[in-house]
Amino acid sequence: MVTNAVPTRFHSRMLAATAVLLCLGTGAAHAADAVLLNPLFQDHAVLQRDRADPVWGQAKPGVALTVSFAGHTVHGRADADGHWQVALPALPAGGPYTLTVSSADGATQTISDLLVGDVWLCSGQSNMVLQVRRTLDLDSETRDASNDRLRMLTVDDTASVTPQEEIPRTDHWLPTTPANVPNFSATCYYYARELQKKVPVPMGMVVAAWGGSRIEPWMSAQALRKVGGYDQGLDLLALYAKDRPRAEQQWDREWKAWWLSRPGATPANAPWNTASLGEPGWQRAPLERGAWQHWGMPALADFTGMLWYRTTVKLDKAQAAQGAVLDLLANEIDQTWVNGHWVGTAYGSVQRHYKIPAGVLHEGVNLIALNVLGTYRDDGLQGPASSRALKLADGTSIPLQDWQYQVVPSSYGAPPDLPWQSTSGLSTLYNGMIAPLGHYGFRGLLWYQGESNTGDPGNYRALLEGLRDDFRARFGMALPMLIVQLSSYGPSPTQPGESGWADVRDIQRRVAAEDPHSGLAVAVDIGERYDIHPANKQELGHRLARVARHVIYGVKALPPSGPAVRSATRDGDAVTLDFGDVTGKLVAYSTDHPTGFELCGAQPGSCHYAVAGMRGDQVTLHVPTPADTITRVRYCWADSPICTLYDQAGLPAGPFEIPVTSPASRH
Repeated sequence: MVTNAVPTRFHSRMLAATAVLLCLGTGAAHAADAVLLNPLFQDHAVLQRDRADPVWGQAKPGVALTVSFAGHTVHGRADADGHWQVALPALPAGGPYTLTVSSADGATQTISDLLVGDVWLCSGQSNMVLQVRRTLDLDSETRDASNDRLRMLTVDDTASVTPQEEIPRTDHWLPTTPANVPNFSATCYYYARELQKKVPVPMGMVVAAWGGSRIEPWMSAQALRKVGGYDQGLDLLALYAKDRPRAEQQWDREWKAWWLSRPGATPANAPWNTASLGEPGWQRAPLERGAWQHWGMPALADFTGMLWYRTTVKLDKAQAAQGAVLDLLANEIDQTWVNGHWVGTAYGSVQRHYKIPAGVLHEGVNLIALNVLGTYRDDGLQGPASSRALKLADGTSIPLQDWQYQVVPSSYGAPPDLPWQSTSGLSTLYNGMIAPLGHYGFRGLLWYQGESNTGDPGNYRALLEGLRDDFRARFGMALPMLIVQLSSYGPSPTQPGESGWADVRDIQRRVAAEDPHSGLAVAVDIGERYDIHPANKQELGHRLARVARHVIYGVKALPPSGPAVRSATRDGDAVTLDFGDVTGKLVAYSTDHPTGFELCGAQPGSCHYAVAGMRGDQVTLHVPTPADTITRVRYCWADSPICTLYDQAGLPAGPFEIPVTSPASRH
């Protein structure tokens, strides 16, 4: 059966993780092929305590079913499509238990070693994926990892254009053992391990995360339409599910229209047009050196953005009359044309095999052109020369040589995102990795994502709020959400400037603050300037567990996440910041005065560093310019800021931007 859900078994899902595009189909299971229980319910699973957990599966249409669990029995019946669901009685933490499902037609399935405790959904991108084996003190963490009451289910990378009903049956609930824990999500595992010290119940962790993913693919189509601005892409996605060739033709038109709207671009000089072969500005591409960052060219050493590649191949009449397959190896996102005919796109460092229909090739010179967008490192065409070939239907393989390249100016901006692309599309990961979780019982959601949205943070607040509401609509309207504020990455600042990373951090802070069922874990001080995947996930787990105890378990006397700014008030030549959630008093590490504060006017580029003093739970900023020009205060506002303000519990004040008010305006 052809399916539109494509799972992979790579558990090292980093920012540059490999990905796949989607095939067309429905992916629905047939009753005759299905076992009774949905694959979420298997040996070693953990169910949520103190609530009526739904259990579901597939059986023959109309058949009656009996479910036995922990001394209780419930009854149900499959509907006309064979779907069935029952609610188990609410139970306290405990186990292990056995669950048995039997149908009136004689089918039976039994699963064993089930626990009842608190279950967590851990989602996001590569920092949620990052495994324990890539964190600090691995030998000790692995050697001491034996805890049968701490279990994890990792959902395989699966992208889909339509909602799926099941996770891959190769995904398993695994207990914490020295053999299993190295591949666990470090953030999720260290969180649950730390929390279990204070909440001594079984912990289940369901990890549905994919490296490099934006937030949009994690949201349902309904949620994205509610946010607004995504209708065109969602309509194209829906068309792709029904009529793939037509959707691909429309995508080709949309991408070409975007390119032709760039300065100086015309149909005649478009890189996919054979008429452009005489255009200047193309240089030899030294593909034998691999990714463009390794070509030895200073301008490309740290370049992220777009490059065009092109080559030609000469065919005789018999060769040109055939269909063919174009083989290429590239990283990250390509758009590829043959003689102006769009043949495909893919994401990640994967071998491409693009089908070229008969009639696209012609006798004589044929042009192969591709645009590659790289966003992290090791980008562009790469691999051995044998990975680049035109393979004709008669078995002939023609090497593709003499490649040229052209750099796309950064001023051109980002191209449109393919709606059905796995990690930057629309609803693709929700459909493939969240929808299959059904209405499983969860105690809360851990969300660690945002790095891939720092390039365009303007809409991130509406998206994050939309995702929160979307997950609550599926898993329960009071589902708590614990947000990891982005850690630091990149060069530290020497002067104030704008930062998409800081924008996303402040949005995360505001979204957490607006909702009583949400909390924020500050991570900016445990980041790595040179590694987007910081290894100190143990401290992050500790902080997340602290947030959970405050937000979820009601330990209100425990401040959730260190000093949090409450207000900024101007009085004469000083601005006073009041902080709440301070344990003891404010302290500054390695200095008498906290650093990283900025006083700003209303316009971008108007910020300057401020001299700060502190006393108790207040920070005072000296205003050297006319006070009435100051409208806002920023703290630790950079991709990788130096933050020195903490409290006596050792917790940092997180990055923020806050408006300045006068004393009179506060009353």
